[in-house]
Amino acid sequence: MKPLAWLCLASSFALAQAGPERSVILDLSSTPGAKLRTVPVSAVTLKGGFWESRRRTNVERSIPTLLQLLEEHGIADNFRRLSGAKSVPRKGPLFTDSDLYKWMEAAAWAQAGGGHPELRRTFDALTRDILAAQEPSGYLNTWFQEDRKSRRWSEMVTGHELYCLGHLLQAGIAYYRTTGDRTLLDGGIRFVEYLLRDFGPGKRPLLAGHPEIEMALVELYRTTHDRRYLALAGYILTGDGERLHLTPGQIAYMFSGRPFIDRTIMEGHAVRAGYAASGAADYWMETREEAYGTALERLWRDLTRSKMYITGGTGSRSAGEAFGDPYELPNAKAYTESCAAIANLMWNWRMLQATGEARFTGVMETALYNSINSGMSLSGTMYCYRNPLELTREASQSIRNPWYTTTCCPPNLERLFASLPGYFYGVSGEGLWVHLYDRNTLAWKLGDGTPLAVQMETKYPWEGQVDMTVSPRQAREFTLFLRIPAWSDATTVSVNGARVAARPEADRYLAVKRTWKPGDRVRLVFSMTPQEIAAHPRALENQGRVAVRRGPLVYVLEQEGQAEGVNVLESKLLLTGDGARDFAVKWEPDLLGGIVTLRHKGAHGALDTGGLPLYRRYNPREPRAGSPAGLVFTPYYTFLNRGPSALQVWVETAGQ
Repeated sequence: MKPLAWLCLASSFALAQAGPERSVILDLSSTPGAKLRTVPVSAVTLKGGFWESRRRTNVERSIPTLLQLLEEHGIADNFRRLSGAKSVPRKGPLFTDSDLYKWMEAAAWAQAGGGHPELRRTFDALTRDILAAQEPSGYLNTWFQEDRKSRRWSEMVTGHELYCLGHLLQAGIAYYRTTGDRTLLDGGIRFVEYLLRDFGPGKRPLLAGHPEIEMALVELYRTTHDRRYLALAGYILTGDGERLHLTPGQIAYMFSGRPFIDRTIMEGHAVRAGYAASGAADYWMETREEAYGTALERLWRDLTRSKMYITGGTGSRSAGEAFGDPYELPNAKAYTESCAAIANLMWNWRMLQATGEARFTGVMETALYNSINSGMSLSGTMYCYRNPLELTREASQSIRNPWYTTTCCPPNLERLFASLPGYFYGVSGEGLWVHLYDRNTLAWKLGDGTPLAVQMETKYPWEGQVDMTVSPRQAREFTLFLRIPAWSDATTVSVNGARVAARPEADRYLAVKRTWKPGDRVRLVFSMTPQEIAAHPRALENQGRVAVRRGPLVYVLEQEGQAEGVNVLESKLLLTGDGARDFAVKWEPDLLGGIVTLRHKGAHGALDTGGLPLYRRYNPREPRAGSPAGLVFTPYYTFLNRGPSALQVWVETAGQ
């Protein structure tokens, strides 16, 4: 494909090459602080495995039905009314423009693999409607036009003007990279040029009340090579809260308003904090300003050591959709918004590109398979805003819904699933990096331009064996970096039948350097023994409780599917500490799309809890184990796909 010679409307720089071969999520081809380079979404084909079915449902069911709902609720009409195409009132909250933009980004990534002409026609029609509403100045936001025009930029804490612009830019960039069409992107650039004229150092202050614009501006810089966009991202990351007279509480909630490099803990709104960290990681890779790297490492440790759920979810409190104190990780009241888990993945994805360290991939995988995957139903038409870890049946009835007035999570999930192939591999000057495992084929090239094909066969995450056929076009020496998950207690790796390492270190990339020839075979075997996980003693709700994990999947004890008379909220585990003995692994092809269940000989209800008073004297001899009960655990991501149900991830153990 020849480079496009079009000039950017807003600068003298040429846009980067576009089209399916450049359909990368992050374009790090010229990024000085990136250790890895991303692989295009179009270069990886998921086929017949775990994620291929989810992506097929996403394209065939989720994306079309959500657009129908966005139309029914007037979200697209908010643009048409401004152009005069329709005479209707504006509908929805002030941030609804972003919901449509995220849907469009999902439709854009769906184009990377070819096909879906109906999505392209719809995207183009929506682009015309959106740009018809744009003012000659470049300003575009359906909430702050017409009668609310005087309120522009006066409500930066809550107004979401930059947030919506960020998603407009990301949709435009994704579509440009997958199709070569820059129409929507040009509209976004006109808005950015408007900002550069009026805001910034020596001009009017500008604040990202809801971070997101930072990521988009850095990616716009990568696309256009115009350093003004990178500088604007840096200005926003420094914060301007003092000039805007914000309170400390507002600054903490937004995770904005003061210099990012001064941040010491993850606090405030979990999605905003995750997006701000993602944008800061992008900026760090481009500028190599080490103060950003130091701050990001400090914040990552705070998150993963005391504020992240076992599912990869973040955000403990419903008030402010916020982080709590260290180890404040309630189960039933966990907010754990789907968007927050996506923000967690996006941040760790960027940290991986900067460092090549598997600890970041491990967090990505945990969030992806659990707290993100649970956000969309198996049918593809029901969504979770919250993803709690414990529910009564009554509370469960409001968790999965086809529509939310705040519609941020459904299109966010859709754009992630649509772009998912782009997360599987990376390249560097040394060779190829394998981040995630599932059945797929890769058709790309090494850092020196040598064409490379990889075929991966596996039943991951249900089984631990992964077989890869590695085929450079001609024999070539390079390194194959294979991620060894932290959860695999024992891993074996062989090439053409010969063992490579006696015991590869977990939570690392195993570097296999050799002269690779077409057809070389690699086999990895990960330990898939069920694991019994205890929480930190300061995570008070989980004292005396255990969660169960197998491979990358966290499991849940859900009322649906248990034997009659078993109440999962009164069940107990009888553990020996040996997961292989305590749990029987069973493949069930006809259950919940085909899953592995874990069966445990536990106990149920030692007391007649219905007759107990609210408080009673402690009796150390009071029976606790109860009567025997066979308990069935299912993967967390499948919860509430069979209807309302009580459930819990952390289950009490008898005798503690």
